[in-house]
Amino acid sequence: MIQPIAYKKTLEGKSNAHLITFNDGRDYVVKYYQPGFEKALANEWVGYCLARYLQLPIPFARLVEIPHEFSSQFPELSQLSNTQTQFASVYVPDCFDGHQVTSLPRISNYQTFAAIILFDYWVCNRDRTRKNIILCNDTNDSYHLWVIDHAEIFNSYDWKASDLEYLPISLIKSATHQLMANFIPNESDFSDQLEIIQTLPIHLVEEIVALIPDDWNISAEERKAIVTTLHTRRKRNLPKMMERFLKRVYWPLFTSNPNSLA
Repeated sequence: MIQPIAYKKTLEGKSNAHLITFNDGRDYVVKYYQPGFEKALANEWVGYCLARYLQLPIPFARLVEIPHEFSSQFPELSQLSNTQTQFASVYVPDCFDGHQVTSLPRISNYQTFAAIILFDYWVCNRDRTRKNIILCNDTNDSYHLWVIDHAEIFNSYDWKASDLEYLPISLIKSATHQLMANFIPNESDFSDQLEIIQTLPIHLVEEIVALIPDDWNISAEERKAIVTTLHTRRKRNLPKMMERFLKRVYWPLFTSNPNSLA
């Protein structure tokens, strides 16, 4: 397992994220387990693994161990959780969040946008704000979009097993989803992605959940609830949520400005 070699800084936001250099030569955004956010790291892990399978544009991530000897050198880290395992994703430099880019004439990887939207509805990620995308320059007039921060999938960073039975299936109010919808050229992209999600092997979901580190304190009941919820939502709820998004967000964009989807 890779080892931390240099602490750089604390990052903005409520997710207790820190920029740390590891001995593989890369900088990682490391999120620590913290009280009050008990499900945040498990959410990050499940969201990341599913997103990678769906080939969404998400930075590479891994589980890491931060030795106490390292953390104790830095006031920002010394008081944090002493759980053995933390969640780390590769830092993508020289990028902007969605609030910092005022004009988006082109996005090079727009082909992934229908998948991102359906993924958010599937895992109940109601936190797809402009702060939870990052944009990197491809050329002078084009950006590559990455999705980040899945600490609040399942509608919360401190959910209980019983909460997962009643996750919202309503339309997500997301300006970021609306922005993405402008770049999706074909309505069929949504149905294609729905089929991919619905045929994702359930054994893969079970394996992802089984690999949640024990020291994140996710009980057997909660692990079973995650698998059941993901299976139920993709079969029973996701088609309805997709139709609702098409009717209320995607189709109005097309009819009001046909050129926006050309």
